[in-house]
Amino acid sequence: MEKILVVDDEAAVRRILQTRLSMVGYEVITAGDGEQALKVFAEEDPDLVVLDVMMPNGDGYFTCKELRKESNVPIIMLTALGDVADRITGLQIGADDYLVKPFSPKELEARINTVLRRLKKNVDAAIPPSGVMQVGQLQIDTNKRRVYMGNELVRLTGREYNLLELLASHSGESISRTEILKQIWGYAPQRHGDLRVVDVHVSRLRGKIESDPKNPELIITERGTGYLFQRAKVVNKAQAC
Repeated sequence: MEKILVVDDEAAVRRILQTRLSMVGYEVITAGDGEQALKVFAEEDPDLVVLDVMMPNGDGYFTCKELRKESNVPIIMLTALGDVADRITGLQIGADDYLVKPFSPKELEARINTVLRRLKKNVDAAIPPSGVMQVGQLQIDTNKRRVYMGNELVRLTGREYNLLELLASHSGESISRTEILKQIWGYAPQRHGDLRVVDVHVSRLRGKIESDPKNPELIITERGTGYLFQRAKVVNKAQAC
């Protein structure tokens, strides 16, 4: 039973989500503001956080930044802000996904299920589980789900790792943003702004694995199509390590 932390300053929202998520099999704990959320997180170690943006004592952006200092736990942000730029801010500071209020509890359930499911398995089952994909100094250990640049471990969130593995497993092939959204987030775009989720995560990933993120050499933008990863090779772990 996965444990989910729901953080929202509206008691009614907390009650509804706690009831609905408990009914589908999750253990649910709650917090009413950012300060309490950080305390509960440290005590309970949840598997996923549902985090509202507009809250007292540390808003969702602040709380997300603080969580990212010590954890790669999946974070789904809830926002009443209609501006796409405001929603993208959450993704840029480390959130994995977002929903705009008002939203359907069923949609949140689907997003949570997708995030947790993706964390438990490799994106492409065709990749040998004992293999290491390598491009230059970059090494992707698909067995341990770890990424190294030379001898240095690269800290990625679960979503960032899944995105990298998807792109690398199709190295040399262009993958559309729509297909990436379907594969990694588990849903098709309903509006143009949905595809910005992919762009923001690619940008964050480039910031961690590219020597010059503004002039990327590993993840190439295919204008009008999507993204292409430089051709990688699968090598034996003993050779790579």
